[in-house]
Amino acid sequence: MLEISKKTNLLEQEIYKYTLQDIDDPNLYRDMFNYEDVPKVSFNQRRVPANMPEDIWITDTSFRDGQQSMAPYTVKQIVDLYKLLAKLGGPYGLIRQSEFFIYTKKDQEAIEKCMELGYKFPEITTWIRAKKEDFKLVKDLEIRETGILVSCSDYHIFKKMNMTRRQAVDFYLETIKEAFDAGLVPRCHLEDITRADFYGFVVPFVNEIMELSQEARIPVKIRACDTMGYGVPYTGADLPRSVAGIIYGLQHYSGVPNEMIEWHGHNDFYKAVANASTAWLYGACAVNCSLLGIGERTGNVPLEAMVFEYASLRGSLDGMDPTAITEIADYFKNEMGYEIPPMTPFVGENFNVTKAGIHADGLMKDEEIYNIFNTGKILNRPPGVSISKTSGLAGIAYWLNDHFKLTGDKKVSKDHQIVAALKDWVDEMYADGRTTSLTTAEIQEKLDTLDQWKELIK
Repeated sequence: MLEISKKTNLLEQEIYKYTLQDIDDPNLYRDMFNYEDVPKVSFNQRRVPANMPEDIWITDTSFRDGQQSMAPYTVKQIVDLYKLLAKLGGPYGLIRQSEFFIYTKKDQEAIEKCMELGYKFPEITTWIRAKKEDFKLVKDLEIRETGILVSCSDYHIFKKMNMTRRQAVDFYLETIKEAFDAGLVPRCHLEDITRADFYGFVVPFVNEIMELSQEARIPVKIRACDTMGYGVPYTGADLPRSVAGIIYGLQHYSGVPNEMIEWHGHNDFYKAVANASTAWLYGACAVNCSLLGIGERTGNVPLEAMVFEYASLRGSLDGMDPTAITEIADYFKNEMGYEIPPMTPFVGENFNVTKAGIHADGLMKDEEIYNIFNTGKILNRPPGVSISKTSGLAGIAYWLNDHFKLTGDKKVSKDHQIVAALKDWVDEMYADGRTTSLTTAEIQEKLDTLDQWKELIK
């Protein structure tokens, strides 16, 4: 039967209604996920249309998933970071929500203090166990939305829950009804969706969720969880690993509105950011992230990365304040004692620092040559250099000018006597077997012995 599509305004075949396949034995996709081998990516060459929503945004799970892999945050740390999330998200709330635990007195105190700030964004949401007392706790805290775990792969249904698919669906639907009865918007976390039977379980299950939602007249959010990082962004990739296929299928076969679809990824195969961007491109309004990517195992989608993905795709930051990213990184380092790997984009100590003399020479001529964008303006982090055996005269000159803010007549070139003297000293250090970069204190101590330096800065 033909019908007019509300999305394309074209005549299309009536959408096929998938029914639950309640099989006796689990489908573990052993051809793809043979545990003794690296997981395989297969292709069916089926391409779905890109369909980026008019509005896209970021949601945060730093205080839920992020806390599962670190020492628990203090109330003050949660409140301080929540303030920085609000600053980063800007006046239009592009960091739309932040997800909290609610079980301990500390969790509840943190929520109350964050609520007292009166911010519209990020909206505070929760994640709970599927228990009536937990729904009441959410309601008592005057939170309108909560996450509910609805694992959807046969790995979880058969092996962890010891249920059939039908039993799992009935259990999940009863839990969702309890959320409705409590007057809450449920956010269904479809755990392990990238190993799930998409048309045999996911689509028919989500269809039943959407029917319940319509009956209750309460919206339901669908969070597609790439729990093990198996998702791939490749065009024409096979389900269940195709991110585009998952997002398209949830819209096309289950009728989930774009604004109700959220992608939650992990970085086990280094694809977290690419997969999250793909989810946006193919119709998910929301991507779920954590600060610095901190999360279970290899971590979540780094929130700061998606700020720049947003700007790249939209051509504007739309009010977001990325200087808050530098403040967040400093807070993690200085207040929480968290060691950020130095090469981490945007937040690592060395992300815009060069150790190569030829690069430093380029920076001296025009920083645009070797800097990804104006990091001084956008992140409040000007590019820098460190002094090592490969810095050369140009690197040393750049470091001196940058570190001591030398301008005008004070600014030194790579031909300056001070630069030459420092270069001789650096060469001697590495000739004696040194392997690490020189510290600021060491360089300052050497400069204090040079009469030319004393003359220059007086």
